[in-house]
Amino acid sequence: MSSTPARQFALQGAAVILVLSLAWPYYGWTAEAMPWRQTSLLIGAVALALATISRQPWWWRLIHALFMPAVWTTYTLAIPPGWFLLGFVLLLLVYRGALSGQVPLYLSNRETVAALDELIGKEECERIVDLGAGVGSTMIPLADRWPDKHFTGAENAPLTWLAGLVLGVGRPNLHWRWEDLWQMPLADYDLVYAFLSPVPMPKLWEKARAEMRPGSLFVSNSFPVPGIAPDFVIDVACTPPRPLYCYRI
Repeated sequence: MSSTPARQFALQGAAVILVLSLAWPYYGWTAEAMPWRQTSLLIGAVALALATISRQPWWWRLIHALFMPAVWTTYTLAIPPGWFLLGFVLLLLVYRGALSGQVPLYLSNRETVAALDELIGKEECERIVDLGAGVGSTMIPLADRWPDKHFTGAENAPLTWLAGLVLGVGRPNLHWRWEDLWQMPLADYDLVYAFLSPVPMPKLWEKARAEMRPGSLFVSNSFPVPGIAPDFVIDVACTPPRPLYCYRI
């Protein structure tokens, strides 16, 4: 089964329907109050079983097991609904990519930046773009390191884009764009860097092949393009391992 959010909602919904279709008639017939704590735990167990049977990744199994118990626990706390709205808005401002394209916020570490720094020097790249640039943890230090080269960060989550814009002030060789990565033109860049997730990689590779110039380099942090052998891999000395998969166009 696919691990898309729509399928996960369907799986969780199936667990809810299955448990309630048995529990509700029983407790209605016996005129007893529904034991919601036990019911939420049972829904979590059934959802975990369905996720395991359908071979979902381990993190989805954990989410399915804990979701309904967490809902019940939150309900018992009687938290004013305005706090949930505030939390949702803040999450949307920071993690918009995870909602719209299954691209969570990953920040590149210093070791990765150092590896990219070395790669830029070897490749003699002049124009570099980071798709899903977050708060600028990659492009800002590289722009400082190479003042004669042009760097672009593309980010579509409002709060992280704003943070990157502020942190990148004073660097004329850094262009910070509020841009969806799928709308970002790639033809002008010598190196395209992405640290996204496994889900968008096939589509992103097709975009790179269609738009990037021959000889330019597509670099994916941690997530290879499925079914495509990279031209070379840079092993970044960090924990957990974050290899750079490099594809020559």
